[in-house]
Amino acid sequence: MAMVRNAITAVRPTLERNLKTALYYARAELTPPKPSELGQVASGFNNILTSFRTGRWKQLTVREAWINLLVGIEVGCWFYVGECIGKGHIIGYYIPREDHH
Repeated sequence: MAMVRNAITAVRPTLERNLKTALYYARAELTPPKPSELGQVASGFNNILTSFRTGRWKQLTVREAWINLLVGIEVGCWFYVGECIGKGHIIGYYIPREDHH
């Protein structure tokens, strides 16, 4: 029992620091955009369209391309999770069957 208490005492400062960091980023990243930030969203979409039209996307560094790929995968996963939550199942939709006998 004393060993467990010593372990908890030793780990507590690190856990508290990591929790504070996680909460800081959760507040920053998981809040919906404010109405004042919607202009930035529109300009971001415009920048993406412009980069495709001009071919600027071909000059991305490997790091930038990798980050863009991971963000795209994240968006797809969140869409899939939302679909699963909405339909209540992982596969398929529940459609009640009506038998007419």
